Formats: sequence, structure tokens, C-alpha cells
Amino acid sequence: MNDTHTDVIIVGGGPIGLFLACLLLQKGISCIVLENREEPSQHTRSLGIHPPALERLAEVGIAEKLIARAVQITEGKAFAGSMLLGTMTFETCPPPYQFILSLPQFITESILEKKLEELDDSALLRGTTVTEVSDSGDHVIVLAALGAQQVRYRSSYVVGCDGFYSQVRRSAKIEFPGGRYTDTYVMGDFGDESDFGSQAGIFLTTEGVVESIPLPGSVRRWVAKTKTLLEDVSPDTLAKIIQNRTGFQVQSHTCSMISAFSVYHHLATHLAEGRILLAGDAAHVVSPIGGQGMNLGWLGAWTLSTALAGAVQNSSSAASLFDSYSSSQRRAAITVRKRSEFNMWMAREGPLLPLKRTLVKWTLDSRVRSYFAKMFTMRGIQSQ
Repeated sequence: MNDTHTDVIIVGGGPIGLFLACLLLQKGISCIVLENREEPSQHTRSLGIHPPALERLAEVGIAEKLIARAVQITEGKAFAGSMLLGTMTFETCPPPYQFILSLPQFITESILEKKLEELDDSALLRGTTVTEVSDSGDHVIVLAALGAQQVRYRSSYVVGCDGFYSQVRRSAKIEFPGGRYTDTYVMGDFGDESDFGSQAGIFLTTEGVVESIPLPGSVRRWVAKTKTLLEDVSPDTLAKIIQNRTGFQVQSHTCSMISAFSVYHHLATHLAEGRILLAGDAAHVVSPIGGQGMNLGWLGAWTLSTALAGAVQNSSSAASLFDSYSSSQRRAAITVRKRSEFNMWMAREGPLLPLKRTLVKWTLDSRVRSYFAKMFTMRGIQSQ
């Protein structure tokens, strides 16, 4: 069993792990990324890239590449059924990125992976399943399966970017309290026959909210609140919900993705245990309503990269650097969770719907519109 050594091992080659690796390599910190998947994902999954995260992505030189492939959402329209309540514009937000990007996650990951290859074409190790992580005091040992071969890696620090079921978090025995919300949704990607163009739409209806988000290639994602988690959901099911609630017609045969889902919230009790750290969904899970989870992970990875660089240069400072990262990122996660819970509250049907519609109309017609535009573009939650 060979012993491969590097400064930092990142477990998980999704958008957070890839971004963190790029940041570290740019800082002169050696790292490898251990990814279980043998091939890149082709799922659209998360779409939204918010301005604060885009500013950080620009630091590794990929912001313009993302912009070139994405739809720039500069406005969102709010409706009560089919009646327009108002329009929120993001053009009043701080420059240079006065929009939200909409881009399928697999394209985002491919751009990040290409950047990583430019920095170090041997950094990403696919088909590698981590089985054990142990902190030996002055270094960390990671055991992994590479096909039938058992591989041993040695590093100064390990970061778990390996998602909800994180093996790294379990190995470090870090608790992950949280639970499932009662809210359930269904979403699907359809050919776009609306007249929204690059605008997003939200429909507050008596049966529950419907959201409409543009995607590249004349595709539009539709998300609808449901009373219960739908089983064996089909494109026809969502198409009927959309038409009944909004009046818009989508063609079932153009559907490229359909999914019914529940939503969860979890937050690790701490994000650093000795030489083992957590980032992304391994550290915190928030509701996807509002599209903030991936962006929260990127902002945290940016903060963590600075802490790791300091720790590699001066190990005696590691504990205080990691404690600061853990505290600031947990605060950011709590802020994001509260914002996502507000979004879900607004999405629920019930007797408060007239009040919610009035609140939306007042917000979009008043001077506080720019404040809410900044909130919906994730200003003010960056971990420091």
C-alpha cells in the first residue's frame, strides 16, 4: 500500500471541492481531490450562481466562462395567479454582477474541472472511494478503494466536500443535527414556450407557489409546491399543475428532467475537528428554494482556502484559523437557512395568501425593493 503525501486532501469533486482545489493550487498549496464518480455528472441540479459567489469564482478566472454559457437573470416577475403584482430588478445591485446566472450544474462543474486541469492535471482522482479518515495528530491518513486496489494517502489536512452522507464527517464523529421540512415540491425542465425570455417568474396561487426559471438553450425549469411528496411523478403531472395554476402550457414531450423532492436542513455542530474540516453539503444543508446552497458552499470554500494556506505555512496558527472559519461559516449558514425558510413560508398555500400577495406588491412598489433585491442575490451573508 503506497503512501502518497500532499498538503491537503479534498474528498469530493463536486462544485465545492473543485473550487477549493483551484483556490489552494493558486495559493501554492499542494492538494488532491478524491472523487467517487468515475465520470462527470450530467444532471442539471443546482442552477443559480449569485453575485457574491461569482465574485469569488472570478478570482480563479472562470467568471467570464460561466457568464458565456449561462442565462443572465436581471429581473423576476411576481404574479397572483395570472395577475402581475410587480417586477424585481437586480440591476440596482452593486456592480459588476447585477444579475443571477442560471446554468446547469454539470456545465459549472465542467468549467471548474477544466480550470483545475490547467492548474494541475493530476489533482483530480476519479473512481476513488474513501473508506476511512483518521487524524494522527501531526498528519491525517485517508484510506480509499481504487477499483480492487487499496490506496493510502497522507496529508497535513483533509476537507470533506463529500455531501450530505459525508464519510469524512462520520469519520471525525461530528454531529449533523437537523431534519426534514413538511414542504414538498416537484420540478421539471421543459422547452421554453413562454414570453419571459431571460426573466424569472413566481406565481403565488391558492394551490401553492409555482416558480419559473430560464435555462440556456431555450429551456425553462418549473418548480411547484405540492401538498405531499408525489410518487411516480410524470411530465404530464407537472404540466397540468403549471397550466391549472398559471395558465401557461408546457409540452410534456420536451421534458428533459422531472423530480419530486422533500427539503431538509442540517448544520454540523462544528466544521473543524483537529486536522479534519468540512465544507459544502458535508457541513450544512439548506432548502434549495432560493438557490442558495451551492453558493453558500463556494463562499465558505473561499474563506477556508485562506485558513488552510495560513495553517500550511504556520501549523501553530491552525486551530485559531479553523475555529474562525467554523464560526463564521456556521453563522452564514444560519442566515441562509432563515432566508430559505422565509422563501418557503411565502410559497405555502393557506389563509395568509392575500397578506403575502399584499406584502409582495408593496415590496416591489416601494423603496425597499433594492434591499430585497440584494437579499435575494445573497448579499450580506459572506463569511468573513
